[in-house]
Amino acid sequence: MRILIAGLFHETHTFLDGLTTLSDFQIRRGEELWASKGDSSPLGGVLQLADEFGWQMIPTADYRAQPSVTVADDVIEQFWNDIAPAAAKADYDAIYLVLHGAMVSQTVLDVEGEILRRLRTLTSVPIFGVFDLHANFSPQMAALADCLVGYRENPHTDAREAGLIAARLLNRCLTTGQRPHMQLLQPGLNWPPTGTGTANDPMLTLEAMARQFEGDSLWAMNIVAGFSFADTPDTGVSFVACTTADSTQPLEALGKCAHELTHLGQITDPPADEVLSQLKPLPAGLTVLVEPSDNIGGGAPGDCTGLLRALIRHGIPNAAICINDPQSVSEIEAGARTLKLGGKGSRLDPGPLEIEVELIALNDGRFELEDKNSHLASMCGDVFDMGRCAVVRHAGLTILITSVKTPPFDLGQWHSQGILIENLSVVAVKAAVAHRRAYDKIAARMLWVDTPGPCSSNLKMLPYRHLQTAK
Repeated sequence: MRILIAGLFHETHTFLDGLTTLSDFQIRRGEELWASKGDSSPLGGVLQLADEFGWQMIPTADYRAQPSVTVADDVIEQFWNDIAPAAAKADYDAIYLVLHGAMVSQTVLDVEGEILRRLRTLTSVPIFGVFDLHANFSPQMAALADCLVGYRENPHTDAREAGLIAARLLNRCLTTGQRPHMQLLQPGLNWPPTGTGTANDPMLTLEAMARQFEGDSLWAMNIVAGFSFADTPDTGVSFVACTTADSTQPLEALGKCAHELTHLGQITDPPADEVLSQLKPLPAGLTVLVEPSDNIGGGAPGDCTGLLRALIRHGIPNAAICINDPQSVSEIEAGARTLKLGGKGSRLDPGPLEIEVELIALNDGRFELEDKNSHLASMCGDVFDMGRCAVVRHAGLTILITSVKTPPFDLGQWHSQGILIENLSVVAVKAAVAHRRAYDKIAARMLWVDTPGPCSSNLKMLPYRHLQTAK
């Protein structure tokens, strides 16, 4: 069997200013895709599994970028130009796509649906693939693909495995001749990322129900948490069945359960000052302070200063925080020790914080992931590059300053810079849920805090225009 394969991966935060351009994407074309074979990404897993099935893979293009602002239209057109010539040929048996599912461009609110629409003008072969649990799944996606399988864990420790599940289902389709279709239910609910962890309800119960529904005719049931920071008609929770029969009944059962549990997905976080005032005296063990409003995994800039200011204001000792600020790294390399740190990436932040720092180290920021099943592995494979990094200290606070914003999903981020956070009293992470795979095993306690920033759990702050229902 000949399988055309392509990847398009970006989670788009539409409430941030600016554009994500071609230069922000890691792009591999044609034979370059083989570099991913066997790594920890979904693409790497599928390319490896293809050998077992005896598939001949036709690699086209793989575009990946970190979660960030609205994508420029020319990215979509360039991606299409890269895959269309191969897709226009009638020399393959199926298509396999590695998607995110919450990508928005300047003029296209449903990028994945648009790519599927264009593919369907060229071919009628089965289209299978994998997508992120935080997709905003559209009716167009459900109508035009045969079977897309979502991640089932948040943090996304199973991204590679979800890709393999989808590949095995494609093999089932090709060997049996059975061809599933997708049924979609959108219950009209919208939860912030902090309310979508699969270790807790509502996602815990919904995922358990989904697995019980799967069987002979229901090939896969997807619990899709949605990405609340994208303003589209399809933003929010959805349920997607890949089935050869009518799956209305299990879909409606999931919708009913989601409404009953929706209050557990509507998370709000206490103010940072309130939380920090309760940490005096500091309790034993490591306290992880989680700052969802600057969640890098949700597209935030990773340079907001709300929690940084609070740590300094409360005089929290033996603590660490990471700030993304390439300008400050360059200034430190040039000899500066007074910085206007952070506060450059979001209008919601009070702005740069001027501080005096002591330089501890300047390092290269490339590191190998310590956990190859982490959420970060689903994005980058086995290695991540933070760019040039500076480790500085201010008033007892260790600050890791990166040149490339780095989701805090792997402890190698700190260890590669000589920072043993296990020995600290407090560490701040700019995340919502996906950090837990790394930090749960070293934390004595984990506390979420609210600060000014674009990924606040309070969704009432967001000026939705395209959301079709009152979610």
